[in-house]
Amino acid sequence: MELFGYPLETIYLYALIISGAVTVLYLLFGDVLMGVMDGIFNPTLFFSFITIFSAGGYLGEVFSSFHSGLIASVNAVVALIIVTLLNVFVLIPISNAEESLVYKESDLRGRTGTVITAVPEDGYGEVLIESTTGRISKPAISLKKTAIPNGKKVLVIDVVNGVLQVEVYEETNHFF
Repeated sequence: MELFGYPLETIYLYALIISGAVTVLYLLFGDVLMGVMDGIFNPTLFFSFITIFSAGGYLGEVFSSFHSGLIASVNAVVALIIVTLLNVFVLIPISNAEESLVYKESDLRGRTGTVITAVPEDGYGEVLIESTTGRISKPAISLKKTAIPNGKKVLVIDVVNGVLQVEVYEETNHFF
């Protein structure tokens, strides 16, 4: 069968080559285009659909004797299923994993940290807060306006304009 004067095998092959090339370009320059196409459509899913559809169409036209409409219909369904699985099991979990590394400054309230640069009475020092996801180093001031030496464990009381307000953390052991 022919479309626009070209055999369908040729059209499928050109679509496969072009979608593959555009996919590689998108991988290299996708961050530049992310803000432009944000919310309109997901290019990764679109290019994946075109690639799978055209690859299946080319193989179907070359290696089978089925009608071209049947080949196109089956390939569209198969490509839709594969792209849906790709989205649900790969792309959505990856996007959620990236978001889980973000923290809000309000989340630091009540956390304990270690002074890595001494906090003077009326000045700034630095506190290191460690967690299972990594380390956060933030500027800090003493809430009670007392000097806190290097290496002391502190409790974060509040965060104002990115600066931790801390006081010395005294652990008490209560035995019941």
